[in-house]
Amino acid sequence: MSSRRELVESLIERFPSVPAEAVLKEDLLRTGMAFADSALSDNLDGAVKPKSYFIFSFDQRPLAELGEAARRRPPEEVALTGGPHALRRTIVSVRVNPASPYRVDRDEDGGLRLMLEGSPAARVELPPMPEYYRHALANGKTVMETAPTIQWGYLIYLTVLRLCQYFGAKEECAFCDINHNWRQHKQAGRPYTGIKPVEDVLEALALIDRFDTGRTSKAYTLTGGSVTGKVDGLEEADFYGRYAQAIEERFPGRWIGKVVAQALPRREVERYRDYGVRIYHPNYEVWDKRLFALICPGKERYVGREEWHRRILDAAEVFGPRYVIPNFVAGVEMARPFGFVNIEEAIVSTVEGLDWFMSRGITPRFTTWCPEPTTPLGRDNPEGAPLEYHVRLLEAYRAALDRHGLEPPPGYGEPGAGNAVFSVSSFMDVLDAGETAGFPREPPSLGVELLDRSGGWVPRPPCRSRRWERAQQIEGTS
Repeated sequence: MSSRRELVESLIERFPSVPAEAVLKEDLLRTGMAFADSALSDNLDGAVKPKSYFIFSFDQRPLAELGEAARRRPPEEVALTGGPHALRRTIVSVRVNPASPYRVDRDEDGGLRLMLEGSPAARVELPPMPEYYRHALANGKTVMETAPTIQWGYLIYLTVLRLCQYFGAKEECAFCDINHNWRQHKQAGRPYTGIKPVEDVLEALALIDRFDTGRTSKAYTLTGGSVTGKVDGLEEADFYGRYAQAIEERFPGRWIGKVVAQALPRREVERYRDYGVRIYHPNYEVWDKRLFALICPGKERYVGREEWHRRILDAAEVFGPRYVIPNFVAGVEMARPFGFVNIEEAIVSTVEGLDWFMSRGITPRFTTWCPEPTTPLGRDNPEGAPLEYHVRLLEAYRAALDRHGLEPPPGYGEPGAGNAVFSVSSFMDVLDAGETAGFPREPPSLGVELLDRSGGWVPRPPCRSRRWERAQQIEGTS
């Protein structure tokens, strides 16, 4: 294609079952966007919610090369509407790339717009500054640094450990810049706490609970780097679990508790459940056996691919299959020098993984790979994976859910174009609006609750629905 606009338009035409919103969103996520100075935030002093850098950089240039966007942060996300395709409201995580063909600027009337190669692509709305961001902790730390919210306020993202113990070229995942992101923020003199004290997290959550009067925040995610030894004298399950325990004791039932961590042995996964975690994300990153070993050398060395998958199945017996949601990084399967060179082969491999998990009632989800330049894969693949791969994956993911009779995974809010708030991939945007956010079934650790369509926990109705029966069949407990 001679232009990016022609590429996007051709894929929208070729794949009419994939919403135009999702095609554009995937291209923005893999390419990033540039910002006019007038479209940047005033950090915590303005009316726009700034980008928190909640775990990775999710930028396609180092912080030192972002210019004004390093001094005045870009927004956390953008909401797109209108444009040539009359887009329904589409929430996109901001990934900064000064060289992107996409640029957010202002029109002659002062309104914000997304431009693609100089032509209008959509109207832009920026997230408003939440009231809880305007209040500091007693020690002066900010809520944004301690407990930032993403997905337009739906999810509180608690990266309580900023560094990963998979360290160096022989252990770090080849797509991941968590360690570099910590280093660049410290070098820039920004506050970026390596290990967040439990007391700070609770204080920040108390501010969110107090000032989030509309109850927009529905869930929290506990995560950070992998722990191969100990942190604060604790192994991984107990290190992350202590936060969940403290949160659930202080704010019982206020949010859905999730943890993104390694695939741990069953006994340790049971501790997560006992601490109050409701959803477990033991991310498998990439399906292909050869690529897993090459791209995730630390995980292969310490656990191994087959054991990682076996532990996911064990976790499904602890939490229930619907509440174990492993992530993969969509696009790394095509990254040079190791990946597939053919889109069809990459899709076949990824779908093989989807079918393997979904046939067992487990619903993976995915984030769209951002080729961060300080990572090996980002350095060698600055353009990321082909947009066609991402569009075809969305089509294949939806077909796999239908094939296995599954619904959108719980804890992500409403599905459907115009409804979805999950901002780092379009998997929720392509699913039908009105589908529920999880089987109406009893979480094994709670017994009397379920996830409703908005992601909240409500009492289980006394009658058993057909989906309830399907869930029990998958779990083998009928």
